[in-house]
Amino acid sequence: MKTTLNSDSATRDKASVKAPAKTLDKASDKAVIERYRSRLFSVERLSRLSVETYLAEIKRLLDYTGAAEAAGASSAVLSRYLEERMSRDGIDGRSVAKAIAALRSFYRFLIDSGERNDNPASLLEAPKSKPRLPETLSAQAVDVLLALIDDSTPAGLRDRALIELLYSSGLRVSEAVGLNVDDCFFNEAVIRVTGKGNKERLVPFGSAAEDALRRYLTSGRPSFLKAGRKSDALFLRRGGRRLGRKGIWKNYAALASKGGASSKLHALRHSFATELLSGGADLRSVQEFLGHADISTTQIYTHVAVSSLEEAHKKYLPPLR
Repeated sequence: MKTTLNSDSATRDKASVKAPAKTLDKASDKAVIERYRSRLFSVERLSRLSVETYLAEIKRLLDYTGAAEAAGASSAVLSRYLEERMSRDGIDGRSVAKAIAALRSFYRFLIDSGERNDNPASLLEAPKSKPRLPETLSAQAVDVLLALIDDSTPAGLRDRALIELLYSSGLRVSEAVGLNVDDCFFNEAVIRVTGKGNKERLVPFGSAAEDALRRYLTSGRPSFLKAGRKSDALFLRRGGRRLGRKGIWKNYAALASKGGASSKLHALRHSFATELLSGGADLRSVQEFLGHADISTTQIYTHVAVSSLEEAHKKYLPPLR
């Protein structure tokens, strides 16, 4: 797999490499990164997670070229950088596409600040790769994980309620982190979720999740609150503070290691969507539950559902003659 330049790349690349209006001589990599960070938040208005991803990519580029060299880098230099990333880090076409997006953003920043006259990353094209099917967990695998949780402790009650909810409602980890107690509507068996772009949606949850949530709220959550301290957050950690994403990932990874399951917590969300479609739910409903802006994002789960049916057919039915 190899990154390529657009058609007529050799001619266009030579034409595009103009002398920068001014170079980044004597500017430290750290100073460049800090200026770029401010740009991502204030001008491009990216989410914190996207900013971290872009910055990590540009830091790798600066390690590869240095700040001054990066300002005058050609498309060919950037192409070699990405090829080295693929060779060294084993990244796929999708990750290369994200890297190219970060590079284009970085050179827009240099153009706007007068340190570059053109965008060399605009000539880069990511290699085509087959779409990766989302990793899922079977209902049996989820049961094994839940059985490993010691729900005689407040932390155990919390972790069980969290995993039950993620699996029952298909929430993103960031969405679960942001939940408050008053987002739970037990009479209607739905939870109010704030997703990407601060868009709210109501998602139903099942009886197992309801039972786990009620037990946590009654017997687990109060133990995390210090005397006289209040918190709106649904899932708490020690000291009554809101449980963060890193804490959730760490707890799940330890549990998955014991149960021999996928260490990717997002697999619970994938499993939720796949089981809905396999059970006959329509694609538009699943899109609404997941909070996808574009239905094309949801369509990948149809491939997973079909793949699962094909495997079951091969396993339980004799081959056709």
